[in-house]
Amino acid sequence: MKTAIDDTAARIAALNGPDADRHARDFAHLAERMATRGIDVESVLARLGRLRIAVPSWALGTGGTRFGRFSEPGEPTTVFEKIDDIAMLDALTKANAEVSLHIPWDEPDDADALRAHLDERGIACGPINSNTFQDRGRPVEPRSSYKFGAVSNAWEEAQSRAVDHMLQVMTLGERLGSRALTVWLSDGSNHPGQQNFRAALDRTIDNLARVYAALPAAWLMYTEHKPFEPAFYSSVNPDWGTSLLIARALGPQCRCLVDLGHHLPNANIEQIVATLLRERRLGGFHFNDSKYGDDDLTAGSVKPFQLFLICNELVAAAADGLHADRAPDLMIDASHNVKDPMEDLLQSTEAILLAFAQAMIVDRASLAQAQAANDAALAQECLQDAFRSDVRPLVREVRRRAGGALHPMHALRALGYRATVASRRGSIRATGL
Repeated sequence: MKTAIDDTAARIAALNGPDADRHARDFAHLAERMATRGIDVESVLARLGRLRIAVPSWALGTGGTRFGRFSEPGEPTTVFEKIDDIAMLDALTKANAEVSLHIPWDEPDDADALRAHLDERGIACGPINSNTFQDRGRPVEPRSSYKFGAVSNAWEEAQSRAVDHMLQVMTLGERLGSRALTVWLSDGSNHPGQQNFRAALDRTIDNLARVYAALPAAWLMYTEHKPFEPAFYSSVNPDWGTSLLIARALGPQCRCLVDLGHHLPNANIEQIVATLLRERRLGGFHFNDSKYGDDDLTAGSVKPFQLFLICNELVAAAADGLHADRAPDLMIDASHNVKDPMEDLLQSTEAILLAFAQAMIVDRASLAQAQAANDAALAQECLQDAFRSDVRPLVREVRRRAGGALHPMHALRALGYRATVASRRGSIRATGL
């Protein structure tokens, strides 16, 4: 019996048809050039094909600002609809077979039914996120509110509520097949003198230690730093150094998560990544881009060279055997204010894959020699040569072989997916960030 997935695959194959010959020529030309440089094309394709970029459940709906939000027709309002959208993304990219859920935003009434839906759609549950920065409109006692923080709050009632929530999230994550808990702490202060910095950090570590003690053997905990927002005077975990300090205090199953927008302007993120790799404490990424702050823009849309340099550190570390036990988790974290969220997610996925492909063709032997000789010009040339290479045929070939789309965003439009789900779900919905 023919299924809807089979039908989608057949339609994608048909859409690839008109571009098949041109792609074959482009790929053959690039493969020949790579071969003359001693690069094993099949090895690069295999490594690209193993990359999995998790889709954040919250990014499947339109984002917004404090000024307003403009819904997209057919936005998902249930976690089941979100999984359906991710399954379509993965059918196109063959790289998005994983979801990063956010609790309680995605808390299901029936965890077993959600697990069955994930399995049916071929989507794995990636790192699961706890929410201790919103009361979510639920009536709570003032001393249990997250208004003044969660695990760093001076009031024990708020601390206990946050810890209990994280433990419940882990229990749900186990049932859904997740292997990591992501902890972003919005804790901080808005005014000088509001909070005792040392005491707040002590409370944070002590409470996270209670969560860490309950981690299943195969799980990791990720601490995610951010220098500002929602508190604008101080954050309890403001930078990668504090995040590393917390991780070391908790134990080897705690690692750091790097969100590309969670840094002060002009921070050298690739050096931060390299340092965390050296310490075996890099847990994963939230990929996005920014112009001014934590803008949550499409990955690689503003600073593509920075994205390449970050991926270059990851590829180099993998070649050196770092994180051989478990590669860092790759996730997107974006807010789509004016774009169709699914199209934006496809563009972010493409940018990440391209940056990895560019990093995989860096002439590492020449780069190492240039670095050893303090030849700054030649070292830069090694990186620029890879960055300026058009590696789109590599990424497209990986997708083609797996049954994905040569041009995912155009294929999504041609398939009419947005109109189809809008007719079923309705035109005006409220979800997303």
